Amino acid sequence: MTGLIASAASAALAAPPAAPLAKDGSCPTGYYSSGNYCTPTASARFAVPKDGSCPSGYYSSGNYCLASSDSSRLAIPKRGSCPSGYYSSGNYCLSSR
Repeated sequence: MTGLIASAASAALAAPPAAPLAKDGSCPTGYYSSGNYCTPTASARFAVPKDGSCPSGYYSSGNYCLASSDSSRLAIPKRGSCPSGYYSSGNYCLSSR
């Protein structure tokens, strides 16, 4: 049972499922254009708009940063200091584990 709880806690800190993004140029890998949005396919990974270099655990795909794996940490754009439970990675804050 402890392993199951640890797995659930770890999954909670991983990048969330892919979601539609506002379109900025070409859509990232795994997404398709739908009006002014990039819509994820079933195999798409979580993405964030690119601001400088991509954070650790992400790679560049056009004007976006894509999670390298399903276990990549959640990335959010950095605005000042990172919130509690997050640490700085370039212009992003990544969830701590």
